[in-house]
Amino acid sequence: MAEYKAMPLGEPPLTVDAPAAEPRTLADFPTPLVTLSEKALAHNLRTMSAWCASAGVGLAPHGKTTMSRTLWQRQLDAGAWGITVATPWQATVALDWGVPRILLANELVQPAAIRALAPHAARLTVWADSIRAVELLADGLGDAGATVPLAVLVELGGAGGRTGARGVPAALEVARAIASAPALRLAGVGGYEGALAHDASTASLERVRAYLAEMVRLHRELDAQGLYPAEGEVLLTAGGSAYFDDVAAILAPLRDPEGARGRPVDVLLRSGAYITHDDGFYRGITPFSRGGSGEGLRAAIHGWATVLSRPEPELVLVDAGKRDLPYDEGLPEVQAVRSLRGGPAMPFAGAAVTGINDQHAFIRVPADAVIEVGDVVRLGLSHPCTAFDKWRALPLVDDALADDPRVIGVIETCFG
Repeated sequence: MAEYKAMPLGEPPLTVDAPAAEPRTLADFPTPLVTLSEKALAHNLRTMSAWCASAGVGLAPHGKTTMSRTLWQRQLDAGAWGITVATPWQATVALDWGVPRILLANELVQPAAIRALAPHAARLTVWADSIRAVELLADGLGDAGATVPLAVLVELGGAGGRTGARGVPAALEVARAIASAPALRLAGVGGYEGALAHDASTASLERVRAYLAEMVRLHRELDAQGLYPAEGEVLLTAGGSAYFDDVAAILAPLRDPEGARGRPVDVLLRSGAYITHDDGFYRGITPFSRGGSGEGLRAAIHGWATVLSRPEPELVLVDAGKRDLPYDEGLPEVQAVRSLRGGPAMPFAGAAVTGINDQHAFIRVPADAVIEVGDVVRLGLSHPCTAFDKWRALPLVDDALADDPRVIGVIETCFG
């Protein structure tokens, strides 16, 4: 299967998204390689589902992380409300894959895209952060002859952040435009706190919490001013994979999906990276590492690279680089080495990736390190979102941390 760079060379292809007829070892697969670990995936799905239930929030995981039909379905089977996407094309993928509820957490302003998605308005919710965006939506839906009003969340942003109306007064103006457009239905408030902070410092957490409090204020103003429709559920959504604990703490008290206190309100996180977690950015910032209870999430995604050269005693070159591994949120982490001579992977202390080229990584090692050409290194990765898009298929192993991981299937991705 030459079109999939993760598949064994010169052998019959494995069936994508199905177990191999006979489990294989990683030695059967070429490097560079990125694998998923079934043991960690299953743990993360259970852990996040239980956490959301305990915190009193729903989950619409961001599908852009994996763009995998198999993993999306597992998230839905674990109780997800629906799937979040970022672009009109991703929305069409979700529609084709039968996702029942799709949250396009972005502005939909391209006329051609509006026309294409108009027939699917009953399954779709989108965002708007300006009156111009509302006008484009209304015009496009009118041109398409849409018969079902499209649910639209007014997006609240923050100074220095990403999209989103700047401040509650501006957001209210956008909401009034949505409410007055017959082709649209004001369906709640959306936002993204992750654009306002990038660490877990006190200042960053205070900025995130202040922003979330403004989302609450906006929602209450919309309700008080009668801008929400008389019937129908209202959605409040925020939450990437870094600060979802704060989102739950501040927004969850508003959740009332049955409408026991009046209007039905649901609160949705959009965390996506939790399904694989990582050994870098999210490991350091996840609420589970900031005093959260329980075991937390496990890294389910790993890189594997073969030693090609040791031209200097303290320098090793391996065959994985920028085309294979994420590097935007930190370089890969050297975890273990498996000898070409056999035996289990052994912890590799004192080694560090210092740089990567397109197809090589530079690893600084102690001069007395036991590692030679042909050995395979296991790498921890940082930021799964920019790992998946480099692979059209990823082998699924039973447990990446086992002495002898077995490949039990293949997970296919779709990135266009």
